Amino acid sequence: MANPVNYTEDSIKSLDWREHIRLRPGMYIGKLGDGSAQDDGIYVLVKEVLDNSIDEHMMGYGRTIDVKISEHRVEVRDYGRGIPLGKVIDCVSKINTGGKYDSGAFQKSVGLNGVGTKAVNALSEYFKVQSFRDGESKVAEFEKGVLIEDKKIEKTSERNGTKVIFSPDSTVFKNYHFIPEYLENQIWNYAYLNAGLTINYNGKKYFSDKGLYDLLSNKVDEETIRYPIIHLKGNDIEMALTHSNQYGEEYYSFVNGQFTTQGGTHLAAFREAIVKTVREFYKKDFDASDIRQSVVGAIAVRVQEPVFESQTKTKLGSQNVGPEGPTLRTFVNDFVKTELDNYLHKNPATADALLKRILQSERERKEISGIKKLANERAKKANLHNKKLRDCRVHYDDNKADEDLKNNTMLFITEGDSASGSITKSRDVQTQAVFSLRGKPLNCYGMTKKVVYENEEFNLLQHALNIEDGIEGLRYRKIVIATDADVDGMHIRLLIMTYFLQFFPDLVKNGHLFILDTPLFRVRNKKETIYCYSDEERQRAIHKLGNKPEITRFKGLGEISPEEFGKFIGEDIRLEPIILRKDTKIADLLGFYMGKNTPDRQNFIIKNLKVEKDLALDDPKNEPETEEEEAA
Repeated sequence: MANPVNYTEDSIKSLDWREHIRLRPGMYIGKLGDGSAQDDGIYVLVKEVLDNSIDEHMMGYGRTIDVKISEHRVEVRDYGRGIPLGKVIDCVSKINTGGKYDSGAFQKSVGLNGVGTKAVNALSEYFKVQSFRDGESKVAEFEKGVLIEDKKIEKTSERNGTKVIFSPDSTVFKNYHFIPEYLENQIWNYAYLNAGLTINYNGKKYFSDKGLYDLLSNKVDEETIRYPIIHLKGNDIEMALTHSNQYGEEYYSFVNGQFTTQGGTHLAAFREAIVKTVREFYKKDFDASDIRQSVVGAIAVRVQEPVFESQTKTKLGSQNVGPEGPTLRTFVNDFVKTELDNYLHKNPATADALLKRILQSERERKEISGIKKLANERAKKANLHNKKLRDCRVHYDDNKADEDLKNNTMLFITEGDSASGSITKSRDVQTQAVFSLRGKPLNCYGMTKKVVYENEEFNLLQHALNIEDGIEGLRYRKIVIATDADVDGMHIRLLIMTYFLQFFPDLVKNGHLFILDTPLFRVRNKKETIYCYSDEERQRAIHKLGNKPEITRFKGLGEISPEEFGKFIGEDIRLEPIILRKDTKIADLLGFYMGKNTPDRQNFIIKNLKVEKDLALDDPKNEPETEEEEAA
């Protein structure tokens, strides 16, 4: 019989606030990550600090926020009221302490949990808070949530407000790095949602005069929109809407200034209201998909005491506008029905352009309906989940699944049996799936969506991802292109990117597409093995190990054993996100990479092989056209 386990008073342990946050960081900031995804923890830390400054602005205190972010340091200075000096330490180190519990001070803030800044403090290797209030200043400094400096109140000539400086803990956020484009998007969203607010970020001024109108103007290529952006504002609600020439639907939704990347009840009501209003205006029962096809929209609402489905506040769960207000669905529907209907009556040219776009979508849908039906039948017969897809157990669209596991789900797209075999054997079956391509994908540049159903590989891939009817049902948080580090691998990568950019651009714009970075070299001796992702790393490894170490050059993913592969797709996985710049035009991008300029493209592939990993960030116009230019 096994020895009995003693269950005594000593078995009961209580964790203080910082220990609990550090032990279970996912409960407070979602997934950790290394900064390669826009919802990784380091960006949540920035958001939590900025939220407090934004809430001050919303309450009418402070019109400017200064933000400085370097590789490992964040500084945020607002000009609000400043934290009451006697409560500076409590506000950043005691759970359930904060001004947001006083409904008179913060009517419609992002959240009332009193956790945000405390989580930042606990998860930072250095954290400093300074409050300036009525000619006096108070400073407190922490390391990993532990108070190390409690300075006395001093006189100051600084304007009222609060300054927070922190450095994320590198033992929690391993190998982390801030991606400037993610931070810039974050800052712009704050500016769009707070008219009159100026954010100075790393020396650049961010300011929006027209709110969501400016957001859509910066997100959509003016040449592709079918009619001028419709911009409507009311009490606690704002919307912007247009249609473009791209496939899919693209939405940006916000609650109390919070970017809800996963939507929620407000976005569902907005999509429903658009369909309902359009049907009633034109007095025709259009198919909902025809109305919403190619729509680009933004919705922002302000509600009292919002309820989110996760601590990171990326999906709204609130059903009502406030404790005594109407349902959120009714609130959004009534506003859109009244204001959008009025706008269409007053702007007949826009109404005509919208109708033409809907009728075009209707024709396109009917043209492929027969092919679509056959393709869906073929997908079933192909036994997708046994032949093409090695699935995982947890999926991104599973509302009942653990939030941390959902956010770590990924699908590797591979080419060749050896590569897919290595990943399949070494993957985490809980969260990592593998889709195996058969040969090079079709170059679908310039083709219509009809090809997605006619081409077996594309059809099976969209079924594996569950994106046929939009990305709401996306089964994996990350779609990872895993190809060899050679010319053929780069070409396959471009073909897959073309498929997503051409037919599912919202998938890319929402930060779901990545490239797997695998080592080029293995340098080892009898005592140590170092994997190198560049020639510079190889040289450093040789210098470190000395005595003529064994050097292996990996030419393809299939050459890496499953045991080794497990090290590259585990905790230390390196992913390069595909990011579309604010000024990136998808049509121009695809035209360069996949158009008829074959020599230019070949030169680009060879020149940028394992050098420029993020193709979508690169501007073809900056490419030197001659050897002389390149030398210069």
